[in-house]
Amino acid sequence: MAANLRGTLFMVLCMAAFTCNDSLMKTVTRELPLYESVAIRGGLVLIFMLLLSALKRKPLVVTVPRHDIGPLVLRGAADIISTLLYLLALRQMALADLSAIMQALPLAVTLAAALVFRERLGWRRMGAIGVGFAGVLVILRPGSSAFDLWSIVALAAMGLIVVRDIATRLFSVQVDSSTIAFHAALLVTLSGLVMGIGEEWRMPNVGEIGLLAGAATLLTVGYFTAVAAMRVGEVSFVAPFRYTSLLWAIGLGLAFFGEWPDLWTWVGSALVVGAGLYSILRERQLRKAG
Repeated sequence: MAANLRGTLFMVLCMAAFTCNDSLMKTVTRELPLYESVAIRGGLVLIFMLLLSALKRKPLVVTVPRHDIGPLVLRGAADIISTLLYLLALRQMALADLSAIMQALPLAVTLAAALVFRERLGWRRMGAIGVGFAGVLVILRPGSSAFDLWSIVALAAMGLIVVRDIATRLFSVQVDSSTIAFHAALLVTLSGLVMGIGEEWRMPNVGEIGLLAGAATLLTVGYFTAVAAMRVGEVSFVAPFRYTSLLWAIGLGLAFFGEWPDLWTWVGSALVVGAGLYSILRERQLRKAG
């Protein structure tokens, strides 16, 4: 139980860190060019990772075995594009709406894993996945004025995050989690530099530097607590607390952007979160039965 509680605290902290990072990036990219913001934040994340490695006196390994280059390239490409699409959608959508859509991510990864790795899915979990996707449709409401280009961008970002997560499972056990995180931060930083060639960059002011430094700190915390949460305690106990990110998104959206979810977002979120929790509990029952 002590291990489960630590894992829960790590997961709640992880979701808070990622959602607060989103809020800071949404704020700073209103004035500072998007790709400049991505590049600066990414550079700071790399510096923080190197500093943490030095403090732990554990050298950061940046090389990977030859047979892991393919997964690294696939994961890196998916990570770059999904990050940029997500930030584009974040600038235009309400924080809670985007977060609600992303709550379907665990269900989408479960379905993708079943297709790619031939993992068995019973009719109950398939039904839960269907309900979760129906919840996303309720949030987006295709055919209404609420469904626009940015809704499609958000869905594309979620699809590529699924590719990224599936690619992560292709790595051999020799590759450390910190190595994967370092390459992800490096590639996203480089993409910001390259994509920013067409932007008119300017010197950030003190406030913007502070926001980007805060975002980089939170992103670094999120990277490491995400790994810690899955390595401490039972996954089936810790995983449901992933959905606390929606609570953070609603609270931060209201506090800093004056955004309050409409009725359909609440209904869709309930369907998505309920389906996700059922899927996790069902998987836990199957493991106990096995």
